[in-house]
Amino acid sequence: MADGERIFVQSIRRYCADHGIAVDVRAGGWLIAMHRGDQRRFAFGYDIGLNSAIAHRLANDKSAAAEVLALQGVPCVPHDLFLNPKLGSKVVGAGWREAMLDLLAKNPQGVVVKPNEGTSGRSVFKVTTEAELDRAVAEVFSMSTGLVFSPYVAIEEEVRVVLLGDVPLVVYSKQRGADWRHNLDAGAKPVLLEGGEVRAACVKLAIEAARAIGIVFASIDLVRVDGEWRVLEINSGVMMEALSKLHPELVQATYDAALDRVFGEN
Repeated sequence: MADGERIFVQSIRRYCADHGIAVDVRAGGWLIAMHRGDQRRFAFGYDIGLNSAIAHRLANDKSAAAEVLALQGVPCVPHDLFLNPKLGSKVVGAGWREAMLDLLAKNPQGVVVKPNEGTSGRSVFKVTTEAELDRAVAEVFSMSTGLVFSPYVAIEEEVRVVLLGDVPLVVYSKQRGADWRHNLDAGAKPVLLEGGEVRAACVKLAIEAARAIGIVFASIDLVRVDGEWRVLEINSGVMMEALSKLHPELVQATYDAALDRVFGEN
């Protein structure tokens, strides 16, 4: 295995070695071809290939996912979409900045501005003033065709559920560090939930969210606000790099179960 190779890639290599599957890692590990007999499968990024194209696109689009969840009556954090004005006035419209300022005025506690697509908490900003808004919007639009606004809420607890179908393979809370965000890349620590009411409530809500968009293998982030659980995001690519440092066997077992489904294993 190459030095610095992602845990995702290492886990696929181990699975393939144990199951007589040829594996070809390309593009620095972002494209993986797997071949056994007449079976040829691919992994791309952190997507292992179990989800339909529409489920993958809905999960990767924060605004679309929130809209579908709301349509299905699944409690979620709103994500209002704004397209990059560089796409042209016919696509974006003329009143985008006024609409942003209106949302900011309606949320005096602040709003969270982030790319509509993407993971790991990169380019995520808490905004409370017009000046902060302009800086955040400029940065996100410099690298994205769309951004979303969410109301800033006091998150009492955040939990991630990794689902394969209706089966929760991994459930853990994110213990926030000094940063206001709960992202693992921002210093939060994963703590496994083995049982209890919190785990049961989060698993139930995660399953509802997965069914709403028709996704098979996903990690679903849930937050408790004012004592109520709601969906924050759905991730079609299941990334467990931080978790693997504490629970490597669990991470391997999770990817093994998903790959069993990919290759039709019992």
